[in-house]
Amino acid sequence: MLTATNIVKNYGALPVLRGVDININKGEIVSIVGSSGAGKSTLLHILGTLDKPDKGAVSLDKKSYTGLTGRKLAAFRNKNIGFVFQFHHLLPEFTAIENVCIPGWISGSPKIEVTSRAAELLTTLGLKDRFENKPQQLSGGEQQRVAVARALINSPAIIMADEPTGNLDSANARDLHELFIDLRDRFSQTFLIVTHNEELAHMSDRILHMKDGKMLEK
Repeated sequence: MLTATNIVKNYGALPVLRGVDININKGEIVSIVGSSGAGKSTLLHILGTLDKPDKGAVSLDKKSYTGLTGRKLAAFRNKNIGFVFQFHHLLPEFTAIENVCIPGWISGSPKIEVTSRAAELLTTLGLKDRFENKPQQLSGGEQQRVAVARALINSPAIIMADEPTGNLDSANARDLHELFIDLRDRFSQTFLIVTHNEELAHMSDRILHMKDGKMLEK
């Protein structure tokens, strides 16, 4: 479903990605592991359209999006890619359900449909009593679940997660791992995860190892 070919990225004279190839199938949970500085997050940002490669191409469902810019790129990202980061990045002035709705509102979908979808997602994720709570009124695990619901609101082709359990205690991290598996099983949701968490990596369908800007699949 997602294919990247010969991805090269340099920052000045420093090579970060040295010709990376990757293929992700629909409904897979794939984890990328490797030491700090291996290029994992840079690759994820390029695949997620948050950065551009110096060389190479990325396609989703056989449609290349490497050359998209401006509004077309933003619209593609909003429709097709959900993001979950180490820090939830919820907007503090908005309630949980409003935070979840924001990408749907940006897409131009009818407000009532977006709100209904957000309520359904929050209920599915065990937050049916937290709709009107603001982020500071939620636990760390609850905040990250709101972030997951926000990533799902537009039914993206893939969710990209960068150290999603890095700011959680072990119990909440385990719950998030199990949530990803449940979402894959229920909705055939595809996940690409950068993680240092070995437990999360080993619950994935595949583990990809990066070293020195290159991919070594095992």
